[in-house]
Amino acid sequence: MADQMRRSSKAICANLAEGFAKQTHSRPEFARFISMAMGSCSEVETWTSYAFDLGYITHAQRDEWLQSYVHIYGMLVNLRKKLK
Repeated sequence: MADQMRRSSKAICANLAEGFAKQTHSRPEFARFISMAMGSCSEVETWTSYAFDLGYITHAQRDEWLQSYVHIYGMLVNLRKKLK
């Protein structure tokens, strides 16, 4: 589970980097990569809930991680809006 959380959280950054590199050719393509980053962000949220449900993390850790998720997801939504 920890490995999957690491991979999905890294995918957020990787998708943004790849999409940013392609934006010179296509803004819609960049928006598509932002959407993929949003999907990876949602995956991290799901794994966080599973980790809590299985007793791997505390309530305080879950709340902190979910707060971070909400903040990052919000930034991605705003970035995608600015491209339209």
